[in-house]
Amino acid sequence: MELNLEKICKQVTELTAETGKFLLQKVNEIKQNDIQVKGLHDFVTYVDQASEKMLIAKLSEILPDTGFIAEEKTVAHSDHEYQWVVDPLDGTTNFIHGIPCYSISIALLRNNIPIIGVVHELNLNECFYTWEGSPCFLNGKQINVSEIDKIEDSLIATGFPYYDYERLEEYLKLFRYFLMHSHGVRRLGSAAVDLAYVACGRFESFYEYGLKPWDVAAGALLVKNAGGEVFDFSGGNDYIFGAEILSSNHAVSDEMLEIIKTQFFDANHSIDSE
Repeated sequence: MELNLEKICKQVTELTAETGKFLLQKVNEIKQNDIQVKGLHDFVTYVDQASEKMLIAKLSEILPDTGFIAEEKTVAHSDHEYQWVVDPLDGTTNFIHGIPCYSISIALLRNNIPIIGVVHELNLNECFYTWEGSPCFLNGKQINVSEIDKIEDSLIATGFPYYDYERLEEYLKLFRYFLMHSHGVRRLGSAAVDLAYVACGRFESFYEYGLKPWDVAAGALLVKNAGGEVFDFSGGNDYIFGAEILSSNHAVSDEMLEIIKTQFFDANHSIDSE
């Protein structure tokens, strides 16, 4: 099946804009009893679920007979050559506390490889998008990763684990290193936005572990098509389903990988023995 990826991507950006209006209307209506706990420090509201249903219904019209990998599981996951990866509200904790950084993240995979990526940060109304073989765009303007070539001159983003604390001590060691050897470390609360900000050069790098495909699939393609690189912590390609991701502009990738290998140790992961 030959797809017009540019056309489909445009349709997805229009969909995220439409759904984003719904989310922004609801942000001041959330009450404590609207918040459900999915797991340790993992929250969901009726807004996430309603947003996901809206997105899935429209995506099914845009490209029928596709599978879905969706955070709130409002549709059953089934294997297809083409699969939509949907996060209807990346940054739910920010959303329920009224902190203005959250997004809609949508990717289309072909055989588990992203070919369309859209991240729409709602508060600034910034839509980042790209498709296979295309440059990366922000609200219609082409964007690229930064050209900074040293960690000491870089601004770095990360996220903190909210349920998997087995590697926390090693992770804090890595965090401490970057605090002391860069322009600073930021934690926005939306991995999709972090990746989009790497793509447009606001951050030089973003790293985190414990993430899911819907957190990273769209943003990873943004970074790559904006001239950056994306790896797992070992420098491999298992960053969508492997629960760890390192993204950076091309110039600091080698230095970032070396720092992770020397500062972030985990016996089960065997980084320190490679």
